[in-house]
Amino acid sequence: MYNDKVLEAFKNPKNVGAMENADAEGTVGNASCGDIMKIYLKIENDVIIDAKFETFGCAAAIASSSTATEMIIGKTLDEALKIKNSDVIEKLEGLPPQKIHCSVLAEEAIKEAIQNYRAKKA
Repeated sequence: MYNDKVLEAFKNPKNVGAMENADAEGTVGNASCGDIMKIYLKIENDVIIDAKFETFGCAAAIASSSTATEMIIGKTLDEALKIKNSDVIEKLEGLPPQKIHCSVLAEEAIKEAIQNYRAKKA
């Protein structure tokens, strides 16, 4: 069902865990499957210098979360907002059609965290 890239990201996820003193947090969930993703961001000068995640979900949800955090570290907030679920899928070299929603969670969590950060700063 899953390719080697997805399995590797699931078995050895990067950036797992809560982050103390995060500058931004975003939590999203998918009611139809029960997956929940929380992302934490550390931001300096509008650049994401660190990202962590906590995900309750399947292998695809965990792999998508891990991959998304790797993709945004070092990016500006505006660059991170441009990352789409299709970019996560491409980086993972594909997801089964019934698991596409897992990559959507990653995109939505990033957007929510950045929106929350900007709202706090405003």
